[in-house]
Amino acid sequence: MDMEKYTCLLQGEYKEKFDAYRALLLEYNERYNLTTILEEKDMFYKHFLDSVVGEKAFKKGARVIEIGSGAGFPSIPLKLIRDDLSFTLVESVGKKCEFLHAVVDKLGFLDMNIYSKRAEDLARENIHREKYDAATARAVARMNTLSEYCLPFVKVGGVFVAYKSGDTSEIDEAQSAYKTLGGKLKSVEKYELPEGYGERTLAVVEKVKPTPNKYPRGQGKERKAPL
Repeated sequence: MDMEKYTCLLQGEYKEKFDAYRALLLEYNERYNLTTILEEKDMFYKHFLDSVVGEKAFKKGARVIEIGSGAGFPSIPLKLIRDDLSFTLVESVGKKCEFLHAVVDKLGFLDMNIYSKRAEDLARENIHREKYDAATARAVARMNTLSEYCLPFVKVGGVFVAYKSGDTSEIDEAQSAYKTLGGKLKSVEKYELPEGYGERTLAVVEKVKPTPNKYPRGQGKERKAPL
């Protein structure tokens, strides 16, 4: 990961946009409890920089779905530097969706849709199932559970991009989940955030065949009995 390159982008060309995003986060956080990371430097490295360093995993003009959007990581930082990407944000908590709508409106984003639904329900709708070039998620669930939420949305030839911690054991333990859901682990890239902000991992799972219709199973089975 070229940390210096992305740090320069965020502190230079895109600084005004990221400052506006941070201001919205601080404003809405008082009401909606979006993040516990509030100090400017912490937010820059842990949220903003960590989100954008994965941008190379998304092809130009990709249609991307994000599961468990929360405060919009990695989708909002990615959209700020990659306007060619279109996003569908999926967040089951209504108040967080209100925040995401405010960000989209105030930052003037185009090609961003927000759904206040559970991923396991949305994945059964024909307009969403296997219609996306990429699915992504950050800090939502363990990899085996997360794969069942995300891979049903990805078309064959597309990718599931997971932002994870420095511990890669959960990525390895999910091999059977990838296979069951039509995926194959393509790459695992470990990187370290500057100034001691910790080790992180970007895992990319390629969709090599359609996901069987019975997945996702729903009713919480993805978490209670992961593949």
